[in-house]
Amino acid sequence: MSISIQPQPTSGRVTFLEGQGGLPKLQVSTAWSTAEIYLHGAHVTQFQKHHEPPLLFLSGAARFADGEPIRGGVPVIFPWFGPRAGAGAHGVVRKQSWRLAEIATAADGAVQVRLEWPGETGATFRLQYVVTVGETLTLELLTTNLSATAAFSFEECLHTYFTVGDISAVAVTGLQGVSYLDNLANLASRVEEAAAVCFASEVDRVYFNAPGTVEIRDEKLGRVIRVEKEQSASTVVWNPWIAKAQQMADFGDAEYRQMVCVESGNVKSNQVTLPPGGSSTLRVKLSSVMTGA
Repeated sequence: MSISIQPQPTSGRVTFLEGQGGLPKLQVSTAWSTAEIYLHGAHVTQFQKHHEPPLLFLSGAARFADGEPIRGGVPVIFPWFGPRAGAGAHGVVRKQSWRLAEIATAADGAVQVRLEWPGETGATFRLQYVVTVGETLTLELLTTNLSATAAFSFEECLHTYFTVGDISAVAVTGLQGVSYLDNLANLASRVEEAAAVCFASEVDRVYFNAPGTVEIRDEKLGRVIRVEKEQSASTVVWNPWIAKAQQMADFGDAEYRQMVCVESGNVKSNQVTLPPGGSSTLRVKLSSVMTGA
């Protein structure tokens, strides 16, 4: 493991700690915020601006163990999204330990952490993940096709869980007019007609060709969260509601009320194909403003 740590002003600090389940984690503190990043899955489990509620939701029943995904935060989904016969759901990288490659601090005190997926025997791609913690949380997933002769196709998603005050008082905007697949209606293809996606039951939708900014308007907490993205054509919106929450062993029965997933990536028909030696970067910037409850 190669670690490069540049001189850090007092506004930016990184501490290495033993996290839950004995898994190593980085605790990041800046002038604006705090964050936690587990090497397991390159998983950002916490980001919180000072004087605000946590931005990310982490289940109290989440499992922290080798070979297990962590429920909450920002799971890194790669190289496939959803189930795959005989291979498990959402790819392999969220269940494996990544390498810490570099820690750097910007002049303004924001902290940047770069992680590398260690790869597998015969892997045809390289995967890097850059997390920048400051007034905002910026996530960059960099994929490179290592083959000199063959194209490489993949799906990717930053499966972000957000904290909300009460899901029944949440509206997700920015998707009106966008086509989506409804996973609760046998993958029926529909067009979002509403100005805002609201929640009174389970929602599980994949929106396609949707590169624009999405906002999560939280009436209970009095907060607006902005999800800005680059090189992301898909947005996934999910809340498990009552019945599914009760079926998940790593999720509290009533926790569905305090979370919503708004996921950014390139999945299904929006999958990415890189030419030999090609690369791409999925970039997501998360910001928030308190508006008053």
